Amino acid sequence: MGRCVRHPVGRLQTPVVAPDLRQRGILVTISTKLKRHPQLGLILLAFVAFVALGLPDGLLGVGWPSIRTGFAIPLDAVGVFLTTVVVGYTTSSFLCGFLLSRVGVGRMLAASCMLTGLALIGYTLVPQWWMMVALGVFAGLGAGAIDAGLNTYVAAHFGEGLMQWLHASWGVGITTGPIIMTLGLNALNTWRFGYRVVGGFQIALAACFVLTLPMWRRNDAPVGGEGEKRLTDYKTPVGETLRQPQVWLSVVLFFLYVGAETGLGTWTYTLLTESRGVDPTLAGFFAGSYWFTFTIGRIVAGMVATRVGSTRLVFGGLVGALLGAGLLVWNPSELANVVAVAIIGLSIAPIFPALMSDTKARVGNAYAANTIGMQMAATGVGLAFIPAVMGVLARRVSLEIIPICLLGVYAALFGIYVLAVRHRRAGAAWVWRT
Repeated sequence: MGRCVRHPVGRLQTPVVAPDLRQRGILVTISTKLKRHPQLGLILLAFVAFVALGLPDGLLGVGWPSIRTGFAIPLDAVGVFLTTVVVGYTTSSFLCGFLLSRVGVGRMLAASCMLTGLALIGYTLVPQWWMMVALGVFAGLGAGAIDAGLNTYVAAHFGEGLMQWLHASWGVGITTGPIIMTLGLNALNTWRFGYRVVGGFQIALAACFVLTLPMWRRNDAPVGGEGEKRLTDYKTPVGETLRQPQVWLSVVLFFLYVGAETGLGTWTYTLLTESRGVDPTLAGFFAGSYWFTFTIGRIVAGMVATRVGSTRLVFGGLVGALLGAGLLVWNPSELANVVAVAIIGLSIAPIFPALMSDTKARVGNAYAANTIGMQMAATGVGLAFIPAVMGVLARRVSLEIIPICLLGVYAALFGIYVLAVRHRRAGAAWVWRT
């Protein structure tokens, strides 16, 4: 209870509440608000999940030299590991629509986080490299289901602005991952610390999903009566979805976009240091400006997405990306490189979330859940294929082929998006006539 304090002149003052009671009061207030507004809790959990999704992506780059030394494997062995991760990621993403309609989003996310966490911790326990490679399949399965599941859920229940901020939180994760790994390497002289921390975080997140299952079920329950069905209410067969041409246009969009995004992130440093003679420290700053402006772009896009709309965000982003890629090809000065990379990062930032939230408008509600899973599967393929092709061409021709490839991919992406928008409008007109 509060205790009364007497003022020197004898007047009774306001009761002073003990700090522990204040803290309890704050917790009760937060708990009450979450009960009254369960969607708020689910949104916060989704944001944390996307931070967790980005964390493992930031670990490997910093930890790889120590990992390959510890297992006594060659430099390019990382390709085999990444392939197994992509196989798992693509498989679970592709099946996301089917899983959501059968087990629900809450259960799927809980199981996926647990699977990912156990796989990441498993990396640190196995004695042989092939075992870590095998665990990569399970880590990919979990990550793909989390990514596709949350994208489907947000697209079904929330607006474009929230989708932009959701993906900005992934940028927080991929930025924090290298810091965690660096801390483990410098303080403990081991790469295993980073994976254990992130793996433990994923398992704790799985527990949070389990504890909030009633809220996920209530929010994801089929809409009855005359209400509009949500994306997760449909149980459209995958085969029927695959027969829709607009679905394949959407899949190609994500294949090209993620391939270009990853391609620039992968090859910027090498291009600048080995082909253009930029100082390694400065080149690292240039490469870092890409992800920095990328994250800032998504935060800003979240503020204007509702007013501007997905279509304008995508077209504006692609125009900026084409200009930035053109400047990178031109290369008039060293400063132009950082400007080009920053322009591309800022421009492409809103494209992925905008394309994701606009999926149901492109393909229709009945096919949206399956399509989102297929789109996420396409990102895994694009992530592996397009940067690899850039690398092969760079080895056979020159590193200067990379910005030319980037310009070509963005031009193709622009053309495919124009087709997708026209197909969407034609489909809407046909439905109206019927």
